[in-house]
Amino acid sequence: MADCSYQRSGYKSPPGVSQTAYESSSGEVAAAVPAVYSSATSFAVVPAADPKPGESGAWYVYKCTADGVRDAVYRPPIWIADTPRNGGAAQPTPAQLAEVARRQLRLSSPRIRANPADEQLVGLPTWLWLARGEWKAVSATASVPGVSVTAVARPGSVVWTTGDGNSVTCKGPGTPYGSGAGAKSASPDCGYTYLTSSAGQPQGAFAVSATVHWTVTWSGAGQTGVYPDMTTTSNADFRVAESQALNNNG
Repeated sequence: MADCSYQRSGYKSPPGVSQTAYESSSGEVAAAVPAVYSSATSFAVVPAADPKPGESGAWYVYKCTADGVRDAVYRPPIWIADTPRNGGAAQPTPAQLAEVARRQLRLSSPRIRANPADEQLVGLPTWLWLARGEWKAVSATASVPGVSVTAVARPGSVVWTTGDGNSVTCKGPGTPYGSGAGAKSASPDCGYTYLTSSAGQPQGAFAVSATVHWTVTWSGAGQTGVYPDMTTTSNADFRVAESQALNNNG
């Protein structure tokens, strides 16, 4: 696995390129990124000038090093102003590095799974779950010489909107349906039973979504902190048909 972190560099902002700053939850601007490189983000983006004349700081570039791997993932350089600490060498604060690390978290969208797989039936329990390989903590680290801070996002719950006006909250990814379970058995921890068909819905299906809520914490340099939850969402169409009773006496 590649070891990736931001490292202080001699990078210089291209002349004439405007900057973009990311506002932290505390309202402080922690870093500036060349706008030409910026990508979609859920964090607030506010205009900012180039580093102030005479301001102490540096551009940090993202480096990945491992066996046969170097700089495998490109991310734009970021500007971090130095903060003198106890008369020692100037460097960014742990909170500033934590903000950088949080922005580097890459959370995958949940992959929706259900049984019955193709079409649900009115009155028959539907099992709901997410691909289990994606239900795990995700971390990112920002570091400078002598200081390293890691942000960690952990999935905590998933809210399913079922498309018929209801919702279900599950404390975990849900249990995959197994061949040993009967057709009328309900999921032990995450499921739903439709009481109406989707025949009258657009395209004849209920619009279903699964939203995962992630708790986000950071730690490093003897400090810790908590950020607001992050979320990821995926959508699917569920077709729900009226069950047809079988008559074996005819």
